Parts: sequence; structure tokens; C-alpha cells
Amino acid sequence: MHINITPQKIGPQHETYNSSVTDYVNYLEKENEGKHPELQEHFFDQNNDQVSPETVISEIDGNTKKLKKRDPKFYSIVVSPSAKELKHINNDPALLRAYTRELMKDYAASFYRDRTVTVDDIKYYAKIEHERSFRGFENRVQENAPYRKQIAKLQNDMAKVRRGELEGDLKKIQQKIDRLVAEAPHKINGKLVTEGTKKEGFQTHVHIIVSRKDVTNTYSLSPNAQHKKNVTILNGKEQKQGFDRNQFFDAAEQRFDKLFGYQRNFIDRYNNKNLYQKDPIKFFALVAGLPTNQRGLALKSLYKMGIPTNQKGVALKLFHKSGLNVPNIPTNKVQLAMKAFNQLKKGMKRAVEASSIGV
Repeated sequence: MHINITPQKIGPQHETYNSSVTDYVNYLEKENEGKHPELQEHFFDQNNDQVSPETVISEIDGNTKKLKKRDPKFYSIVVSPSAKELKHINNDPALLRAYTRELMKDYAASFYRDRTVTVDDIKYYAKIEHERSFRGFENRVQENAPYRKQIAKLQNDMAKVRRGELEGDLKKIQQKIDRLVAEAPHKINGKLVTEGTKKEGFQTHVHIIVSRKDVTNTYSLSPNAQHKKNVTILNGKEQKQGFDRNQFFDAAEQRFDKLFGYQRNFIDRYNNKNLYQKDPIKFFALVAGLPTNQRGLALKSLYKMGIPTNQKGVALKLFHKSGLNVPNIPTNKVQLAMKAFNQLKKGMKRAVEASSIGV
């Protein structure tokens, strides 16, 4: 499960947020173009399955009382279940709508305020999309770029040959193009992956537009607050503010798992991914302490993810503290992961005690 929260962004330097939500709503309507009404996805909220784009625009744009020029009017939350999660629910839009409504309860509960914030305080509108396209910065697009450049030149040469501006053999030029297409590393249905190419498999995700203000247009509810729990002085009085993103992201996973009976493996859990970044020694210790079958899944996931080479030093540090003799650990990522974890398992008790790691 991947969730991204971003503020409204308007203008070259995002210098003002006075513009309407209209452009974003129109962008989210793009998948409905040319589709039969029964096949279209509609905006929805906590209580309604069909909300018109006009209503979304009117409600979001009209809920901005006392917001300053540089205050975003709304936030975008993009909820992207993994392919495994989508497969588990059969890529069912109705189930995703149900999940989104439960998720927004967790969103509300993640605010730190003087009063309890519930989903009834949140003004939001969500929409399901089923397609994703590659963007220019993605690896597969970048790795195909040199081949595309050569192909574009050859195609230009073919056009010149046809116009009589250049001498050449059209058949041979086409053969060169075909060879470059075959050699390119990333293709879908025989065509090069380029910016704008639709991605394969389940790509269903949810876009949620959330008003900065609550439903009464009175309180500001910003998920972009810098502190999880903070107290400021306003008009001489203490006021609680903040939003706990870690709590929200963790609750989002737990909500999905409980709602749909999904068995999430160790590596796929948000808290463990977070631990991997902040305390890799403890992360390795937890992996080594897993039951055999779960440890195997974790190692397989790490293999797919790739272990950064700097983790070699982390592993060696832990082995040294545990008194393990680990000669000639290979630098290859896969070999390192397998050998390191196997050795770590053997000396786990000593490693935990030496490193003060509670498992």
C-alpha cells in the first residue's frame, strides 16, 4: 500500500493557491471520456456513491473561509494498493470505495486537536482510476531513451528518403529500426516503453480531494503540519495542532488487512519499511528472528528490492558486536543478503544482547 499526500500546487513557483480545483477535477475525469455511462467512475464521498464534478468544484472552492493567499485550499491523497492487494480484492471498485470510507476515518483520527476529529468533520471527494501511464523520469523510460533517440533519427532519415532529400535503402533503414526495437530493454506488447505508455496489470488507485477546512468551514485541518503533536499559542490560548502521518499510514494497512482478511508479509508492512530506513541493525535482527517460512518470504522480498551495498557495513557491525566470525562476505547484493542473514540467524541471541535490541 502506497499513500501520497500533497498540497494543492498552483503557479510556476506555487506562489498562490487562489485558483479553483476545476483543473484537478477535469484531470480526474479524463478516464471517463468516450466510456458508456455505466462504465464510468464517479466521484464519491462518505455517504454518496455519485457526486457530480460540478458539486465537487463548488464544495471545495466554497470551503475556504479565512484561508490566506499561501494556504492550500485542498490536499490530494493518492491511495495506491499493490498488485497483490488488488488481486486479493479482485480489483473490485466497490470494495475500494468501502475501504476509502474506512480509511478516511483513520485520516480524521490522525489529527491532533483540542477536540476529537471524526470523518464527519472532513469534507472530501474521491474517485477511482484504473490506468497509469509511465512518466518521463521513470527508469524504464530513461533506459529506453538512447534507443528511442536512434530510432527517431532513422525514422527522420526514412522520411527524407521518401521525399528525395536523402539517398538510402528504406528496407535497410527499417531493419535497423526493428533491430533497435528488439534490443531495447523495456517493451509492452512489442512496443517500446515511453512516456505516456500505459502500464500493465492492475493499476487501480484512488484520488481523494480533501478540503483544507472542515465541513463547517470553521477549522483548518492540514495533514501537512510539520509536527505530529504540537501546541501553539493563539489569541493567548494554547491550541493543539499536528497530523501523525506514521499513525495514518500504519492504520491504512491495518484497515485493509482487517477489512479484507489480507495476510501482509513482514517486508510489506509500513512500520518495518520505516524501521529499515531508520535502524537497519534492528531491522536485520527482526528478520533473522522470524519463523522460517516468514524469514524466507522476507529474504525473497529483499532480493527483489535489492540490498544497498552500504548495508554490508551495517551487517558487519552487528556480526562484530555478536562475536561472529564472518570472513569474506561477498559484495554482491544477493549473496550478501543470503549469507549475512544465515550467519545472523546463528548468532542471534548474542547479537541481540550485545546490541541491546529487543526482539
